[in-house]
Amino acid sequence: MISLPEKFEEFSEARRNGFIKAKELKESGKKLVGVFCAFTPVEIPMAAKAVTVGVCGVSEEPIAEAEKILPRNLCPLIKSSFGHAITDTCPYFYFSDLLIAETTCDGKKKMYEELAKTKDLHLMQLPNSKLGKHSFDLWKNEIVVLKEEIENKFEVKITDDDIRDAIKDKNEERRLLKEFYELGKLVPPPMNGFDMHQVLYNSGFKFDRDELKQSIRDLTASIKEKYEKGERPVSEDKPRILITGCPIGGVSEKIVKTIEESGAVVVAYELCGGIRSNDELVDESNPDPIDAIAKKYINIACSCMVNNDARIELIDRLMDEYKIDGVIDVVLQACHTFNVESYRIKQFVNNVKNKPYMAIETDYSKSDTEQLRTRFEAFIEMID
Repeated sequence: MISLPEKFEEFSEARRNGFIKAKELKESGKKLVGVFCAFTPVEIPMAAKAVTVGVCGVSEEPIAEAEKILPRNLCPLIKSSFGHAITDTCPYFYFSDLLIAETTCDGKKKMYEELAKTKDLHLMQLPNSKLGKHSFDLWKNEIVVLKEEIENKFEVKITDDDIRDAIKDKNEERRLLKEFYELGKLVPPPMNGFDMHQVLYNSGFKFDRDELKQSIRDLTASIKEKYEKGERPVSEDKPRILITGCPIGGVSEKIVKTIEESGAVVVAYELCGGIRSNDELVDESNPDPIDAIAKKYINIACSCMVNNDARIELIDRLMDEYKIDGVIDVVLQACHTFNVESYRIKQFVNNVKNKPYMAIETDYSKSDTEQLRTRFEAFIEMID
């Protein structure tokens, strides 16, 4: 029997113990900032010595309460996030001194209006296009405004050197996460896709920065060592899947586990919590650190952007580098931007890359698990 590195369990434990750690942080006098999106320039609160944590809901439980205010035909991530916040069932919301939100989609924007009635929330105006000087200047100015808001809120002064230190810190984390998930390029891969996703997702709940980075180093080294000794937990014959689309924190077991139980292996995630947000670093040589941060974040290849060529370019490269056999596009119910963009992704994968593609639309319930299993099995059989 092939053993998994003990460090895998450490990341799962970080998620389970995150609530306690958040409470301990507050008791120690640290400021906690809740963030929703990959577009949030976390280097700014980091420069103020605040701790950031993701507050997107990944549970179906609070959705019923959210639907007393929000419409039922809305993205489950939005409803879950709002439901946790208004019912105080997520300590990250409860302990956050400030929430940083962003205008990525209409559903979120309107939810934030309601959320701001009960929580201290700063809303960043994200341009819908990264093309042109006007869009960039708008976004850069939004980061300056965020910096001023945090300075006033937390009664601190954020210097350029503080921001540069935060950039280096976050870039190091991104490099380490890239080294980890790029293990998926190996044939056969040294781990299954579900374990990979759990590390990528749960790393956001390790609040000690040095401990987080050392844990990623240790895990990557341990996996490499076992692989070099001949441990192969995944068959070389399994079709290699790229998952793209919406954040899958609330459906990872239903999607990734079912795909892998159906006979394939997920080797790459073109998602907000995966390659999409970590692929590009902030330019540490730029003398203007806010300018550097603005350039990095506005380039994130999210479907909320008009003329999102960057996503096609990223998928193109990933399919080659990870030797992808098929692409599965996961769209959360009522996520219109990713749903509309699915057609373009399908055309590219089928007609340019000549690879199989399937799109699924789902929510946080488990009711469609077996239906998805049937579809995944048929898709994987087609690849074989």
